[in-house]
Amino acid sequence: MTSTIALETRNIIKTYQSDSGLINAVDDVSIQVRSGEFVALVGPSGSGKTTMLSILAALLKQTSGQILLDGVELSDMPESERVKIRREKIGFTFQSNNMVPFLSALENVELMLRLNNRLDKVGKLRAQELLARLGLAERMHNLPGQMSGGQQQRVAIARALIHNPSLVLADEPTASLDTERAFQVVETFANLIHEQNRAGIIVTHDLRMCEYVDRVLQMQDGKLVKEYTGKSEILEFINGTRH
Repeated sequence: MTSTIALETRNIIKTYQSDSGLINAVDDVSIQVRSGEFVALVGPSGSGKTTMLSILAALLKQTSGQILLDGVELSDMPESERVKIRREKIGFTFQSNNMVPFLSALENVELMLRLNNRLDKVGKLRAQELLARLGLAERMHNLPGQMSGGQQQRVAIARALIHNPSLVLADEPTASLDTERAFQVVETFANLIHEQNRAGIIVTHDLRMCEYVDRVLQMQDGKLVKEYTGKSEILEFINGTRH
């Protein structure tokens, strides 16, 4: 598959007013993520990574700078257009899963197709195939309350990918899972990002999860302070944090 730049940010700044004055929660951050690339955004609490993810998701407007998704500038779009971009071009998974409790796993996944007016026979079949690919063939008619945390998170991954988004964002998707399930979820997520040629970004506090990504972007005090590329460099970073 052709690898193109799916997401680009240019000099993103997000400023908040505090009792002590103006604070740059995100301070001059420029990144590029290509289709088929899985990137981790890491850093201590308060480093700006969650704010940055919200900006990338078009949920929060930056104070200055540019965001381009598939080459289209999002910054000056009216909110109605931003909503359309979020619905059609961006997929989300969150720590809390945000599943609709009275819908089955399959119906939760189909919901994204329904919102985009694409719930036809082909879409329904694709939803079933994607859940089966994630090991949930026998669970697709279960309600969220009838599934484990790991199973719910895999449903959330399917829901994030079902509408063929250009960009998939995951905010601490393994925080409520045990170690084994966490590794399984992130590995599956990485495989699907690569296979389906999406651009993927995961925010995680568990640096062990970075084993499955292609690049690691480290933030501190709102700034992008370090980038790790290649498996050997990423593993060295992971191992270095344990000492």
